[in-house]
Amino acid sequence: MFHLPEYRQPDFTEKRFVDAPDAVWETVTIKGVAPENYHSTSMYPEYFKINGKWILAEQSRMDSSVVLCEDGHLKVVENRNLEVGDKVILGRTENGQDGIYLYTDAFEDPDDTESDRFVFRQGRSRETSYARDYDRLFELLKYEKEHGNILWVMGPAFSFDADARRAMQAMIENGYVDGLMAGNALATHDLEGAMFHTALGQDIYTQKSQPNGHYNHLDVINRVRKSGSIAQFIDDYQLDNGIMYGCVKNNVPFVLTGSIRDDGPLPEVIGDAYEGQSAMRKMVEKSTTVICLATMLHTIATGNMTPSYRVLEDGTVRPVFLYTVDADEFVVNKLLDRGSLSATTIVTNVQDFIMIVAKGLGVI
Repeated sequence: MFHLPEYRQPDFTEKRFVDAPDAVWETVTIKGVAPENYHSTSMYPEYFKINGKWILAEQSRMDSSVVLCEDGHLKVVENRNLEVGDKVILGRTENGQDGIYLYTDAFEDPDDTESDRFVFRQGRSRETSYARDYDRLFELLKYEKEHGNILWVMGPAFSFDADARRAMQAMIENGYVDGLMAGNALATHDLEGAMFHTALGQDIYTQKSQPNGHYNHLDVINRVRKSGSIAQFIDDYQLDNGIMYGCVKNNVPFVLTGSIRDDGPLPEVIGDAYEGQSAMRKMVEKSTTVICLATMLHTIATGNMTPSYRVLEDGTVRPVFLYTVDADEFVVNKLLDRGSLSATTIVTNVQDFIMIVAKGLGVI
């Protein structure tokens, strides 16, 4: 049975917190420009002393400023989105002396520590055993299906394999996907698979190149653009399979963000990088488990905007779980230092990963 780690709030009756000064702030005078000595946020819970009371910034992300609102609550804002008149918290220390406290041990069990400091294989590699990670993930996803919000961040690798597409569609249809973020390629080649049973012209099961197959994804893009949307394209051509089909038919929201190398792109793809980042962040803000698969840039972007905690409507603070899965050790280890309780990395082929997860959950 899965149990969420308990959030242990700092003891603000300690002398160091009682004696700490209030946080100071300065007003923004130029739109999109933070005052000098602004405080930049991390992925961890951060408290700020306002009028003698320590307040948690509830919706956070890395590398942003903290704005003190008129009602006393704290809003984390990307510097580019700062408005003239915003009161931005100042201070570069994080131990309380500037009225700012960075809290890294919120979900750690003090009894669950390693006594032996010399341990083999502290890193994560192809040789790591992931059996326990999979078992934990199965239990986590079952819990999140009922109590949380599961966000998937996907590279195009899924669309190149018939079984992976089938498994991901089954995950969507069985309620294990609350949101999807990807690029133009994942959607394009998934729709190509639905229409032609190919991806980049290769059969998604046999991997054999088809005659004139290199036109297939271009034809798909052209036809989707003619239809005006992915949903209308699916209806126009009576498609009945795939990841995008699953999202459309099950009302799962998705954000597709573009790249300078994209063909087309599809109508729903957001071409402006900062508009795309903002759309991604809105989706991240709802999530409690994030699973990033075979997409280095989307993974890094998502990791930067995903805090290690979420404050629920009833005031409960719970952890946000982040998984990153890739065949390349470099990619998964980019986020390994985010904290042991919030990031789990698995080095494997993502097509194999989704088949294991789908079978472990009994959806295929």
